[in-house]
Amino acid sequence: LTNNTFGSSNYTNSTSDYYYDYDYYDYNEYLKAVFITDVVTYIIICIGLPLTFVAIYSLYSLVRNDHVAPIYVINLLISDLLQFCCMICDMARPESEIINNISHTIYVYSLLTSVGFMVCIALERFLLIVFPLWYRCRRTIKSTVVICVVAWALPSLHLFSLFADNFDISTIIAVVFLLLPLPLLMFFCCATLKVLSASVSILPEEKRRIVGTLVLMLLIYTLLFLPFIINVMVLGYTNDTSLINTLYFLSSVFIKLNPLANLFLYIFMKKGALDKILASVCCCRVEDVSSLENNTNREN
Repeated sequence: LTNNTFGSSNYTNSTSDYYYDYDYYDYNEYLKAVFITDVVTYIIICIGLPLTFVAIYSLYSLVRNDHVAPIYVINLLISDLLQFCCMICDMARPESEIINNISHTIYVYSLLTSVGFMVCIALERFLLIVFPLWYRCRRTIKSTVVICVVAWALPSLHLFSLFADNFDISTIIAVVFLLLPLPLLMFFCCATLKVLSASVSILPEEKRRIVGTLVLMLLIYTLLFLPFIINVMVLGYTNDTSLINTLYFLSSVFIKLNPLANLFLYIFMKKGALDKILASVCCCRVEDVSSLENNTNREN
């Protein structure tokens, strides 16, 4: 896919004159959109990059305790690190076209890999609840590592299509890679929730963590990746410049929020973390209610 499809800031620099030639496009609004996108990107990098390192280190301690579930989340966060590196390179505005193309290719690859590990996490939760005995007998770190290797290798099919220099082929492969997880995530989420609602052997805390993980990934995909997919499809089949630019800026901001949103998965992997957050929220609500009652009694 071309650089402008995946939110490269160099695209905005190289094509500014192109948009300026059109009477219906407000060049000042265009520059304002570029500025806002850059500011949001800087904020995402400053907040997300250090927190991602902390989350990976913390989850690694769980893996050493023979918990295999965090392995998928760790790999997901590693793909997020690749996205952060590409964002930093993008903000640096390198003049070399080779560097831009390499950064763009790695960014596309990391996005596809991120989606793959989202499916792996949802599948792991699904098997744990729907087929618990079968899954516990076959759940080993070795088998999990093999699945991770496959998840890293599959997106490379798109990288091979880039060498063909064919927009249609690379677009079709990317769209297929990005659309396939939607029915899978919906199926895993609905099937798991159905079994959880009838289960009495699973602790309430574990239920909240599993439901939170599945719902969060479905929200991340629908809110952040779907606008990006729509942008890819529209870019290939329309010449409406105003529509392309609107979708471009919106989808580029949304997709850059993906590494930041993935950090919330850390909450559902750490036992007790979700309950602490819910307890703090409940305490705040109780304090607000009690203070309101005290004020009411004083007035009376």
